[in-house]
Parts: sequence; structure tokens; C-alpha cells
Amino acid sequence: MLQVNYKIVQETDTKAILELYQQAGWWQSESSDNDLDIIAKIVANSFCFVIAILDGKIVGMGRAISDGISDAYIQDVTVQKEYRGKGIGKGIMRTLIKFLKENNLRWIGLISEPGYESFYQGLGFKVMTSYTPFLLSE
Repeated sequence: MLQVNYKIVQETDTKAILELYQQAGWWQSESSDNDLDIIAKIVANSFCFVIAILDGKIVGMGRAISDGISDAYIQDVTVQKEYRGKGIGKGIMRTLIKFLKENNLRWIGLISEPGYESFYQGLGFKVMTSYTPFLLSE
């Protein structure tokens, strides 16, 4: 069994986080100082930002955004491809959920990429069949 350390942070190795975003396909540009500044702000300004550390290396991340009162949204959960399927994503999610519940947040939502429904259902999430997610397109 892997000895993964899950840590809630407000700052961390921005290059490692940018690599995770890029590997997941959520960040299209090459690394720049501006991108690293943006990553630092994402980490610092998230309600909760979790990193998964294995052998001193960041191998996964996830975060929650919230007003800290009424509800929270989990997003940006990803694990480096070579470490997927080893329970690291579940560890990240459990750390996020525990933190949110400890802060009295009970409405916890997320939007899943297609194909990950069973992963989230296994953690207690249900499909919101009566709702449609939207994204502003400009």
C-alpha cells in the first residue's frame, strides 16, 4: 500500500500544481511566471486546497470553493496518470469532504467529467438528474 500524505495547504510548489493542471488538460499554455502567479492565487484563495504527496513529490490535488457558510463545490481533482487507480483520488476527496463537514458545510456539489460518475457515486455523491450545469460562453 502506498504511503500517501494528504495535506491542506495555502501555498505549495506551483510548478507541480501547474503540471497537474496541464496533464489533466485543464491548462493549455506553456509554463510562464504569470501562470505560476495564477496558480499561487488559486491555491491561496481556495476554501480548501489538498495535495497528495508520495515520496516527497506532489502526485495529486483537489480543491473546494465556498463562502464558508452555505455550500461548497469541489473541483480540480486529479492525480498524475501513473498513480491513478491506487486510491489517491479517493484520499484527496475524503480529505476535502472531511474538512468541509468539519466546517459545517453540508451541501457539497461538483461537476464530473464524463466517465467518472461511479468514482464519485462510490464516495456518496448522487447524480443531480433534475439539474443542468451551465458555463458562460463568450
